[in-house]
Amino acid sequence: MNGMQLRDAIISGANHIINQKKMVDELNVFPVPDGDTGTNMSMTITAGAKALAALREPTVTETADAAASAFLRGARGNSGVILSLLFRGISQGLKGKTEADGADLAAALGEGVKSAYKAVMNPTEGTILTVARVAAEKAKETALSTNDPSVVMRTILDAARETLAQTPEMLPVLKKAGVVDAGGMGLVVIFEGMHAVLCEGRMIASQEKPEKDSVAPAERSHRAVADADEDIRFGYCTEYIVNRSPEKKDPLALRAYLESIGDCVVVVDDDEIIKVHVHTNAPGNAIQEGLKYGYLTNMKIDNMRFQHENKVHEANQMEKEQDYAAVDPEIPFGFVAVGAGAGIHSLFGDLGVNRVVSGGQTMNPSTDDILRAIQSVPAQNVFVLPNNKNIIMAAEQAVALADRNVCVLQTRTIPQGIAAMLAFDPEASFADNRLSMTKAFDRVSTGQVTFAARDSDFDGHKIKQGEILAIENGKLTFVERDVAKATYKLTRGMLKRGSEYVTLIYGADVTDEQAEALYQVMTEKFGDDVEITLVNGGQPVYYYIISVE
Repeated sequence: MNGMQLRDAIISGANHIINQKKMVDELNVFPVPDGDTGTNMSMTITAGAKALAALREPTVTETADAAASAFLRGARGNSGVILSLLFRGISQGLKGKTEADGADLAAALGEGVKSAYKAVMNPTEGTILTVARVAAEKAKETALSTNDPSVVMRTILDAARETLAQTPEMLPVLKKAGVVDAGGMGLVVIFEGMHAVLCEGRMIASQEKPEKDSVAPAERSHRAVADADEDIRFGYCTEYIVNRSPEKKDPLALRAYLESIGDCVVVVDDDEIIKVHVHTNAPGNAIQEGLKYGYLTNMKIDNMRFQHENKVHEANQMEKEQDYAAVDPEIPFGFVAVGAGAGIHSLFGDLGVNRVVSGGQTMNPSTDDILRAIQSVPAQNVFVLPNNKNIIMAAEQAVALADRNVCVLQTRTIPQGIAAMLAFDPEASFADNRLSMTKAFDRVSTGQVTFAARDSDFDGHKIKQGEILAIENGKLTFVERDVAKATYKLTRGMLKRGSEYVTLIYGADVTDEQAEALYQVMTEKFGDDVEITLVNGGQPVYYYIISVE
């Protein structure tokens, strides 16, 4: 195997995961709208594929090194980081080689597995790690009898597929949901793309349509934001197809109902189906109404406010100075936080955070995004607050790439990040602040109220798409039908003896009037015992984020 073959194999793997990312996303077990494993893995490997496409007649080590470097910087989410670590180890295993045989390929994958396992504090079997490990072990066995890299690659793929099929037996949550591990599936898809090149002599092509617009990307982004700067009245673009029931009810009534709850209504029908499109603030109601006419397929809900906010933020970022900032010995401490929503950004800014990286659930920033933010803060010591469990690993990868001292505090929620910032003491040392900020966020309980992205049977709860989910410290506690009731009930359950402060952060899909009404109810019920603060966070996905201290 020469460098060009390895290059093409990785690009083929990237194209295949791009084509299959939606399928991989849908394997995520937890029913909240965070199914982004396939998206994170595809964005991670695509960063590598772009770097590889520029190589001409590379050696094996040059290809592997270029891929590993780009993967590291482009890594998003835990699955993307683990993928980047696998390829970092592979590059180390192929170091100095012009070409590679089957034994080299097997040994390199083994190095990749070691690198990935080493970076995960408590590895869970039944995940992408297990799929990679067993594939590497089988490859090593095969390499004892043949040096043909195509045979070893076939072994890698077969072993990965077999192990993936066994992941439900290793993780009960997968078995109960009737799915295999999403990260493991993503790795199998990538191996399939590589196998196509190394074993079949063909490259899988990307099915994503290229941009036909000749306008430069930066200019196009500015133009798109300028064209969409008006307020979005109805936030969710909701689409589905009704496979009509035998009664063939008249869809005019469906159209009339949808027009009463939204705009941009399109209802097109024939004898078999009804195609529906609507912009609404109540996508669950739109779906429930459609069920009266038959069973649904091809359901899709997009948060347009969230998408618009991302475009606005990207445009604003282009207008700001993004130059590297040298370390200033007069500035001992700086801060980078991750968060989504204008109110969340402002809140962290008020608390002293120098740079807020847009991201969170369904939108994980890359290691390079976080690194650029770190490098723009001219402090000797930079604290990073990921504020999401799926961003911590990407943030940690930036530590070794930065030219200043960086400490990633393992904050998993926005309230934990806020608590950490409140505990910062500018007169204390770096070590003392790290300890006090960690203790502070460990004392915070976080509640989250969101909606079910799909039907599910999770953790003993029968869940229907669109129902309201109440989550306490990452654990689903109950299901409700009303957002305000769910938030009140969740807050009441989180209050313990000694609780003093409650912060209620409401999101983009909650009106000021709705939030104020709930705040008044909570003040009447809990106000004698705790101090309650209401904050407009503007965050997507979560109707409310609750902090209890």
